[in-house]
Amino acid sequence: MKATTLGALLVIIYTGMMAGADGITKFIAGGYEAPQLFALSSALVVLMAAGAARVTGGGTLKVISRKAMIARSVLTVIAALAFFKAFMLLPFADVFLFIGLMPLIAAAMSGPLLGESPRPLAWIALSGGAFGVFFLLPGGVSGAQTGHLWALVAAVTGTGSMLLARVIARVERAPLAQVFWPNLALMLAMGVALPFVWRPMTMVDAGWVVGYAVCLFGARYVVAEALRLLPAYVATPLMNLQFVWMVAIGMVAFNEFPEMGTILGVMLVIASGLWLVVEESLARKKQIQLAREEQSRVSTAFGKTNVYPAE
Repeated sequence: MKATTLGALLVIIYTGMMAGADGITKFIAGGYEAPQLFALSSALVVLMAAGAARVTGGGTLKVISRKAMIARSVLTVIAALAFFKAFMLLPFADVFLFIGLMPLIAAAMSGPLLGESPRPLAWIALSGGAFGVFFLLPGGVSGAQTGHLWALVAAVTGTGSMLLARVIARVERAPLAQVFWPNLALMLAMGVALPFVWRPMTMVDAGWVVGYAVCLFGARYVVAEALRLLPAYVATPLMNLQFVWMVAIGMVAFNEFPEMGTILGVMLVIASGLWLVVEESLARKKQIQLAREEQSRVSTAFGKTNVYPAE
């Protein structure tokens, strides 16, 4: 399977897992504080990552890019807390406004951080996706609120964390480490506050925390691989497919039925993400073709045959 197609498939799987985790977050936020959810769930994720590393032969939790991993871990902690607060204070649609803006944030940050400035056609697709996001709020955002500030912080720090995942993936392939260390940081940070906010949990709520941990572990493992295969400004618009999952969860779990404007916005966002995948694939093919032509000219000039690069 080609890198672009595989990366896109992994992002789709990631969106389903994250939508499930977000649904659990909104549910838990009604009765518990953030440290209780994140301290317990991140501890489970750390155990899962460590167990998976042991099963696969050990040593996979070691990283070369230590500074990038520390920065990614700090941003992950901030993003987790900010998203929790945003989901607690705002409806899904308002939070998704900022999630939908993450591709543009990624595009702005990808140039200086990754050297992956989007091509002109990609900017058009990104703008179309951002325009589609505003359909998700037919009534508009009525004034700045605390929840919107939390959502903005979450979008910026969450995007930064994902971009740093790609920085690390360029140097080394360590998806389990990318799951282990940020969640260890989250566990330690939330564990400090846990004694002050702890509330006894029912078995059902504890089961939801376990479910959250499973979704989070799977999602972060998958997205680390996806960001290795796709440029960040292509991967992040595809993550807006999470809207579709969240519409279904909102209808079933929270009795939230989307309006026509929401449906139109989702369609435009998805179309933008799919176009970016197609545009990236075509660009890669063009680069390969140019490389072949250049090698052909060199071969002709020197009277010998070179091996073309594989697609």
